[in-house]
Amino acid sequence: MYAKTERTTAMRDRGRIGYEQAAAHAILDEALHCAVGFTVNGEPRILPTLHVRVGDTVYLHGSTGSRPLLAARDPQGLAVCLTVTLLDGLVYARSQFHHSANYRSVIAHGTARLVTDETEKTAAMTALVEKVGRGRAADSRPPTRRELAETAVLALPLHEVSVKARVGGVNEEPEDHALPHWAGVVPLRLVPGAPEPDAGVTVPLPDYLRAPRSPWFTAAPLAGAHAILEPLDMTHVDGLYAATRDPQVWQHLGHREPRDRDELAAIVADALRAEHRGERLPWVQRSAVTGEIVGTTSYYEINETSRSIAIGHTILGSPWWRTGINTEAKLLLLTRAFEELGAQRVVWHTDIRNERSQRAIERLGARREGVLRMHRQRPDGSWRDTAQYSMIVDEWPNAQVRLREMLHARAGAA
Repeated sequence: MYAKTERTTAMRDRGRIGYEQAAAHAILDEALHCAVGFTVNGEPRILPTLHVRVGDTVYLHGSTGSRPLLAARDPQGLAVCLTVTLLDGLVYARSQFHHSANYRSVIAHGTARLVTDETEKTAAMTALVEKVGRGRAADSRPPTRRELAETAVLALPLHEVSVKARVGGVNEEPEDHALPHWAGVVPLRLVPGAPEPDAGVTVPLPDYLRAPRSPWFTAAPLAGAHAILEPLDMTHVDGLYAATRDPQVWQHLGHREPRDRDELAAIVADALRAEHRGERLPWVQRSAVTGEIVGTTSYYEINETSRSIAIGHTILGSPWWRTGINTEAKLLLLTRAFEELGAQRVVWHTDIRNERSQRAIERLGARREGVLRMHRQRPDGSWRDTAQYSMIVDEWPNAQVRLREMLHARAGAA
């Protein structure tokens, strides 16, 4: 518990203020940036910056030439006021006066010192890098001596600290309840978008940049004797483009055949954005024998509540048709769906014109349920009817035996 001081005592809304150390630490840790107030020649200054908490000290990142860092060289340090605010919602009342916001905030007063000890400075910068992604410090080049010299770090001990927060719904006069206006709360939260790799990146997206999700929405690596499935990534574009340069591959798919590598990159980027939205779970397919990329496949229409999932968006290079790769890839996906996720039902969709795909789905042991008329629009603008197939959990034991027999027979023939 932080001690109450004159500077941390609320003048109004005293029910919203507190001094709990754990609450202050949680807000400081969740917030990605802060604002630091100080004075220069008697005039106020406020600067936004990055921060990280280590124990009961907040470290602030800055340039060696910035005003607060220059002022902090004084042996007495620099008097500052640090603020952090997390906006959690907008509160709409029937009356304008009672509109408000839900939030959590920290205000800290104190004297910041310039960190000159190289060990402490390096540790603070490592902690700052780790804050944006646990494991990132080991997954990036550390700063050189010159870079360390060009970077300044301020340390602010947390002594005078207060926490202020508003939670809950609308607070307004009882007589306003009869007014014909909508009232309530619109929640707000900061969420990361889909990571966008820099040009020339050749390594897959690291795990610390993947949001933790239910296993239903996690593309776990899967491997067999013929096929390897790994989470789709932009680094797979070149291999996919080389594997699928055949008009036959794209004849009945939802995209036109890419004219160049960039058009295929756009298709992969769309799949990754759909994954980020929780609409699709894409894998790249590799040959387990050669390791080369041969195609891609996905889960979609994922419904954890009803325990149903669809398999599709499959693109497989023609040299690998009827080789066992597609069969085993589907066996891997079905095994994960029924035995690891506990699915009750798996679905497939295919263009009514795509007889080869329908035969392949039927060989898996799926049953045709019917035709969805004018279900999707083709790349040429026409509307396709879709043949829908499914397999339920009661059919899975016999289906998996049949699939394994098919793969065994292919291996024997090879």
